Amino acid sequence: MKNWNLEGKKVLITGGTKGIGEACALLMAEAGADVMVLARSEADISRMSTKAAEKGLSIVGRAFDMAEPKVAAKITEHVQRTWGSLDVLVNNAGMNIRKPTMAYSDDEYDHIMQVNLRSVFELSRAVYPLLKASRGCIVNMSSVSALTHISSGSIYGMTKAALTQLTRNLAVEWAMDGIRVNCIAPWYIETPLIETVLADAEKLKGILARTPMQRLGQPEEVAAAVLFLSLPAASYISGQCLGVDGGFIVNGF
Repeated sequence: MKNWNLEGKKVLITGGTKGIGEACALLMAEAGADVMVLARSEADISRMSTKAAEKGLSIVGRAFDMAEPKVAAKITEHVQRTWGSLDVLVNNAGMNIRKPTMAYSDDEYDHIMQVNLRSVFELSRAVYPLLKASRGCIVNMSSVSALTHISSGSIYGMTKAALTQLTRNLAVEWAMDGIRVNCIAPWYIETPLIETVLADAEKLKGILARTPMQRLGQPEEVAAAVLFLSLPAASYISGQCLGVDGGFIVNGF
C-alpha cells in the first residue's frame, strides 16, 4: 500500500497550528510524513510540537508571518537548512476582514491580498526547485467563495478565485516538471476563523439551510481531502478544485 501513505515525504504547511492546518498536520504526520508547520505565534508552534510528541508524530515548526513581504525566501531557506528537500506544499494560511466593499481601507485590501494570494504565489515559486527535484505537489486552500457569493467579503472572494486560477495555471505550466497542483474549496468548517460568524444564530441557520448535508464541516474532513491529493495514489490528478462543502456548491432551489 505504498501509494496510500506519505512515508519518507517532507510536507510544509502554512497556517499549520489551528483549525484546518492543524488537522492537516496531524493527519499527514499519521500517514508517515515529516511535517513542518508555519504560523505567526511561537506559542502555537510550541503547542503543536508538544501535541505531536505526545502522539509520537514527526512535526516541527517555525514562526513566520505570511503578511510579511518577501517571507517566502526566508521560509525556503529554512526548509533547505532543515531538510534539504520538499515533497508537498500545503498553502493553507489565510485571513479575512468581513466588510461591505465600500468600507475597506487600502491597508485592509493590501493585507488580505498579501496573506491569501501573494504569499502563496511567492512561496510556490520559491520552493519550485525543491518540488521539481522531488516531483512533488502543491495543495492550495481555496474556498467556495471562489465560485459563488457567500457574503464573506469581496476581497476574500477575489483572493480565493485568483488562487483557484493560479492552481490551474501552475498545474499546466509545471506538469512537465512532474509537479501536481490542486486546490480545496471548503464551505463553512468549524474553525477559530469563523467563530464569530457561527455565534450569530440567524447566520448559522442560513448556512445550514443552504447545506444539503444539514451540518457544518469538520477540519479533519478537509484534511482528508488534502491528504488524498498529496498521496502517490493521486498521481494523475492535477489542476482540480475539490469542493469539501456538504453539497453546498451544487445546491439549487
